Formats: sequence, C-alpha cells, structure tokens
Amino acid sequence: MVEAMNTSVRLAGSGVAPFKRILVLVALPGSVSDCLLHALEREFPWILVEQVQNVESACVKFEHPVSLILIEPEFLGEIGVFADTIARHHPSSITAVMYDDHSDQGNTVDDIKSSRTVRNVLPMNLRLDLWLSVIRLLLRGGEYFPISFMHNGRQSEPNKDAAARSSSSDRKEISPIVDPQRRNLDCLTEREHQVLEMVSHGCQNKIIAAKFNLSEHTVKVHIHNIIKKLGAQNRTAAAAIFLARAAEANTHNSALAGYVGQ
Repeated sequence: MVEAMNTSVRLAGSGVAPFKRILVLVALPGSVSDCLLHALEREFPWILVEQVQNVESACVKFEHPVSLILIEPEFLGEIGVFADTIARHHPSSITAVMYDDHSDQGNTVDDIKSSRTVRNVLPMNLRLDLWLSVIRLLLRGGEYFPISFMHNGRQSEPNKDAAARSSSSDRKEISPIVDPQRRNLDCLTEREHQVLEMVSHGCQNKIIAAKFNLSEHTVKVHIHNIIKKLGAQNRTAAAAIFLARAAEANTHNSALAGYVGQ
C-alpha cells in the first residue's frame, strides 16, 4: 500500500547526490503499485517522486524543479481549473494522464483534446520496460499519445465531429505518433532498427557504438537516416514512434493471448 500523500519516494541507501528533478504523482492511495514506484526509483535515481491526492496539492513549489506530472483520469477536469497555477509554479513540466483498462477511454480522449495542460497519455498496461521507456521519453520533453486513442472519442453531434477532426489535426503537428505512415518501421534496415531500439531506451551514441562495435560517426549516420525515413523531427520523436509500435505490438499480443486462453 502506498504511504500517505506527499510522501517522497527515495532510493534507499543510495548515498547519491540530492535529486535534481521532481515527478508529481496525482493519484489516490494504492492506485499506483509499490513495484512501479520502486522501478521508477531504480531506473531514474535522479528523480524524486512526490505523491499527492489532488491537483491543488501539486500547485506548490517543491525542493527541485518539476519535470513530469502524472494524473489519474478522474483529475482531468480538476487540472484544467489549476492550469495557470501549474504553469506558473512548474513552467518546464509535462503532464500526462495515466490510462489503464478500467478507464473510460472515450471520455478520456475528449477530456485530453479539450485540455490545454494535458498533452500525453501514459498506458499503465504496458510491459515494465516499455512503461519505463515512455516515462524516459516524457522526462526528456517528448510526447506520447497512443494512436488507438485518436479513434475512440465520443462524437455525437456534427460540430463535435468537426472539433474532433480539428483537434486530431493539431495533434499531428505536435506528435508524430498519430501519423500511421510515420509509424511504419518497415522502411528501416535491421541495423537501424537495432539502433533505434537502443535510442528509445535512452542510450547515448557511444553506448550504442560499443554495443554494435561501430564508430560514433556511423551511429550518427544511422540515426540521421532513421529520422529522415520516419519523418521525425529528432531522435526523441523517432524513439516515440518506436515505443508506440512496441506498445501496440504488446497490446495485440496480450489480447491474442487472452483470446487463445479462452
């Protein structure tokens, strides 16, 4: 069970320098498992997690700058009320809504489309390595919005249809994930695919070079070609495309396994 709110999750016995960034978790007690919190602190020892019960409690100054705010879907309306306050206190932060199989995806999509604060979705049903990779992407300032969400908003009136199409068009401008053509990894060579996978895990060029016995220059060439082929703006956007495809494959395989098991 997660401890009382405003609890700091620290890496026990780490002995490292003070944390430099804050991740604010707006969630009810027990809604995020201890294993995920421990995985966060192991993967990102420079991050301090602050857990609060409501959005208003996140609208304060913390010891270090806030990089990421994760909220549950039920707080989407509340975060809109405090949008200006959040922008003032945490100007460099990115906000993402945590989505799982129990969430109302249609309502969540519509709420996000109308939000000027929340621009990302963090699926909570991913494999742990993929989930951490999405967190890493968000911490680096990237954006993540699963393509499946773009087709599931509530659309009951003609003007809402037009608004949804307009919002979808805007989303394409800020995130390459929603464009199916850009998400096609078949255009990559086997080596480019391997390099992109390591980029998605946050590996630096020198680490990738050592892994595949390449020069750093060759790695840079591969990354340049990957970005060009995917139509991405940079390596972060290319990593987002890779993670989106991996997440879709993970969801498909899970659904298939469930069907076969019936």
